[in-house]
Amino acid sequence: QVQLVESGGGLVQAGGSLRLSCAASGRTLSVNTMGWFRQAPGKEREFVAFITWRTGATYYADSVEGRFTISRDYAKNTVYLQMDSLKPEDIAVYYCAASRSGYVSRKYEYDYWGQGTQVTVSS
Repeated sequence: QVQLVESGGGLVQAGGSLRLSCAASGRTLSVNTMGWFRQAPGKEREFVAFITWRTGATYYADSVEGRFTISRDYAKNTVYLQMDSLKPEDIAVYYCAASRSGYVSRKYEYDYWGQGTQVTVSS
């Protein structure tokens, strides 16, 4: 099992920045890809970004490309999501997820999930 704990959510004004963290513990050697997803009220959970654990390759949803940056600290078993130029449409609960597969962006391809952290953007 892999346990994931997110932190860093909060309230920010439009145009501002937040950095989310996701600390992984447990059987982390089984993890190939770490991802961030988000779920807005009344909407499906959607992919935001992923990073491959060992090589650091990244991939982003079109809606966040150029504004969000995913990174990882291999020694700390922690993944980050730097969110800049935040917009009201970024309001959601953000979830960290871990997959035993590589280069995956569909939620059913992820095996472990954190509890989520709320991001609110005021206009």
